[in-house]
Amino acid sequence: MYLTHLSLTNFRNFARLDLEVPPGPILVVGPNAQGKTSLLEAIFFLATLTSFQAEHERQLINFLAAQESLAVARIVADFQRGETAHRLEVRIIQEVNGVNGSTRVRKEVLLDGAKLRINQVLGQFTAVLFLPQMLRVIEGPPEERRRYLNLCLAQVLPGYALALSDYAHALAQRNALLKQLSERGGDPEQLTYWDELLASNGAILIHARIHALQELEDLAIRIHHELTRGNEVLRLVYQPAYDPLRLPLGQYALPLDMPLNRKGFTLEQIRQGFLQRLLEQRKEEIARGVTTIGPHRDELRFLENKIDLGTYGSRGQVRTAMMALKLAEAHWIKEKTGHSPVLLFDEVLAELDATRRTDLLARLEISEQALLTTAYLELFSPEFVQKASLWRIESGKVYPQPLDK
Repeated sequence: MYLTHLSLTNFRNFARLDLEVPPGPILVVGPNAQGKTSLLEAIFFLATLTSFQAEHERQLINFLAAQESLAVARIVADFQRGETAHRLEVRIIQEVNGVNGSTRVRKEVLLDGAKLRINQVLGQFTAVLFLPQMLRVIEGPPEERRRYLNLCLAQVLPGYALALSDYAHALAQRNALLKQLSERGGDPEQLTYWDELLASNGAILIHARIHALQELEDLAIRIHHELTRGNEVLRLVYQPAYDPLRLPLGQYALPLDMPLNRKGFTLEQIRQGFLQRLLEQRKEEIARGVTTIGPHRDELRFLENKIDLGTYGSRGQVRTAMMALKLAEAHWIKEKTGHSPVLLFDEVLAELDATRRTDLLARLEISEQALLTTAYLELFSPEFVQKASLWRIESGKVYPQPLDK
């Protein structure tokens, strides 16, 4: 899969951008704060239909355009998926709310000219994104890791995004009811309806995460082994807040580095087990006024040579582990969909030694399309630069360079 054309209108600092996009590696070169990351953000938005860094989608609309009561940020991309060409368009619309005169922001998505729901479009275009701040996936709080998983899995697994949305709705309603029961009392059986919804959708998320993380770990281990020349061993440890491998009462938890196999559990077994745990936890959760178990509290840890990278990893170790995960993600998406995702890597070579730069660039050369941003072209080998297309970016404008560079 690869882009052939990209058009941006009033997106971030791009008032207008219209580009033919070549296959293969593309080096996007320019100083900081010129729009390099925003360019990657726009392309990744096509894959996930959400921003990886904006707190609200109104922040994606160009500042000057957003001063108007009606403003539209538009991303339009032509892309090739196998033998078929497609056009994907996303509109982020700020408009006046007729009820009280305030502004609201909504989103429209069109695939090949037909307006569709978000869940119908996810997975049509896929991309893998690396940003320096994504090291927080390893070093940051658990919600960073859950968000990473959700963005990755929603691109590939049909029904995952819908189950995630339905789970979040059921969780919000259940928590509101738990708080009401805690403060005012009432019939606990009112929770039964929301328990069923939470367990049904939560089981889909847990089942998908179990299988996806095992597959991603198998790929990441091999890639990380190569990137570290066999000196370090990476592991991904999934810790579901509701664990189908429930330990008998009184049994000690197994060590973090102990491999556990949960792939034998069916979706129905997970649903029934989760539902039973909710019933068992009901009295405690009413007292606390909040749902204490479920995929909204899942955890994922990264171990290298049995050391938890989130707590003890060096900057170089964390960055290498994240790169291995991202390359594994790209392989996994291709295995699942039959199409290579577009790679979007921001300052990918920073803080890597020469050996790891060489190994990483060798992997990137074989991708169908990869956009790599940098402020320092000299970080890339002359051989790689000669093989790549070169774009220079300045103040929200992109200037493709001649082939002789």
